[in-house]
Amino acid sequence: MTDLPPLREVVNTYGLLAQKSLGQNFLFDEQLLTRIAAVPGKLRDTDVLEVGPGPGGLTRGLLRAGARVTAIEMDRRCLPALADLGEAFPGQLRVIEGDALKIDPATLFAGAYHIVANLPYNVGTALFTGWLSAPAWPPPWQSLTLMFQQEVAERIIAKANGDAYGRLAVLSQWRATPRIAMKVHRSAFTPPPKVMSAIIHVEPAAMPEGVTPRTLERLTEAAFGQRRKMLRQSLKGLPGALPALEALGIDPSRRAETLEIAEFIAIAKVMSTR
Repeated sequence: MTDLPPLREVVNTYGLLAQKSLGQNFLFDEQLLTRIAAVPGKLRDTDVLEVGPGPGGLTRGLLRAGARVTAIEMDRRCLPALADLGEAFPGQLRVIEGDALKIDPATLFAGAYHIVANLPYNVGTALFTGWLSAPAWPPPWQSLTLMFQQEVAERIIAKANGDAYGRLAVLSQWRATPRIAMKVHRSAFTPPPKVMSAIIHVEPAAMPEGVTPRTLERLTEAAFGQRRKMLRQSLKGLPGALPALEALGIDPSRRAETLEIAEFIAIAKVMSTR
């Protein structure tokens, strides 16, 4: 396990130049990758889902931590390199060729699992919101440890009245606890992206009673879809929203970015029960 070839050598051997169309930016610093793999905590003998492993840099860190890794990869060029890793860590790596947007992770595991991934930039947010939107809660995943553009990471953890605060913050925080675990400089990647990156770690939290995820999604979509307008304007087309504001004593002249997450939950709860 210690005599694996350097990642750059693997990339050169298999001709794995990062493809912009797949949102690929590779990390070669194995110390950094080991630190990322350690963010979820002890992984020995646990199941981990990895999306977009590429040449297997983060995969190495997860396997060395003792995890059983299921990796979903749609770039067929990467499969031989991942097969080599599977031989180096017998019984620990399962590779599925496919599109992670079309695969339900819950069908891949019999029990709980972690999701750890350097997500391709072009599908990262869609995957993240999908994992957060499970109707049943708590979800089957125990934690999410994900690489995002730093701007997106700041939107995930944002608080009310800030420029980064929006729909993504509400959907991320209403029944989960996200934090920025570490930041990653653009120079760590090959090729270097134009933006800085950050690792987000998310753990499920208690789900407020009486609120349906679909109602909260519709509420935040309407409220932040026209975020510069007053709530009386942005919510007028959403049945039950304005009466909910009145019932809760929330001033309809306020704008969406001024509402705390608890207020969005309260509005959604009233809407869900009417």
